[in-house]
Amino acid sequence: MSNSVFVPGHITGFFTIENHEIKLKKGSCGAGFLLSKGVKTTISPCDKLIIDVNQGDSTVIDEVLSILEIDANFKITQDIQLPIGAGFGTSAASALSLTLALNEFLNLGYSEELCGQIAHMAEVNLGGGLGDVIAQTGKGLVLRTKPGAPGIGEIKSFNEKVFIGWKTFGGIETSSVISNPHQKEVITSAGEKYVGLFEDEPTLENFLDFSQNFSRDIGLMSDEVKNLIDYFNSSSDILGSSMAMLGNTVFAFAYDEDVLKNLNVENLNIDELNNIGIVYD
Repeated sequence: MSNSVFVPGHITGFFTIENHEIKLKKGSCGAGFLLSKGVKTTISPCDKLIIDVNQGDSTVIDEVLSILEIDANFKITQDIQLPIGAGFGTSAASALSLTLALNEFLNLGYSEELCGQIAHMAEVNLGGGLGDVIAQTGKGLVLRTKPGAPGIGEIKSFNEKVFIGWKTFGGIETSSVISNPHQKEVITSAGEKYVGLFEDEPTLENFLDFSQNFSRDIGLMSDEVKNLIDYFNSSSDILGSSMAMLGNTVFAFAYDEDVLKNLNVENLNIDELNNIGIVYD
């Protein structure tokens, strides 16, 4: 019998980089939000191991299978609904949805927390995101108050009814940024400031303001990203706009979906803040 697990995509607005020699304690603090699109993993009976991914390769899947030391036959189907490598947390969603789906399909008996730790380990091993997995166990706006994997790090979730417009101009190699000593220092210095301010007053307005200030402070914004942010912010009906961390991607929030539909932005994608979180099917 087949089973599926959906994990929402996650965009970070501002963050710190928290290194630790213990991989499960390595991570980040910061704030971001969950999308209604993400990654859905389906496990089906099969007489051999088949991996079917609609975009990208099987690197994340191979890493999770290696950590779990699974040698069995079944079919893994992954529907990745967002661009890869552009700040949407797709590799974390891939790892987490796969681990949760395998746990159910194979009756491994693991807790959701342990599955999250396995997914976090896969992310760290591959040099990907440092906080997406734990954020993807939350709902709506997510503040990461303590770094690390689920069960070690800590988060707070805030539900909001809001629509999100986003457009990506491509990816940024996360590993090249988070491994650069100078860039890490700049990011963490700015991130600590805005995380502290947001903890004091966790409003939607502050999230958007702090995200934009952070993206300008760390100097990773391309001209095309800056121009689109400026365009979004020129509309009084847009609540705020910023850059996805880490991706060459812009997002904007609005209470009214029609506000986003009526913007003059080619290939603008419109999503909704995900206040539900992980879904088992």
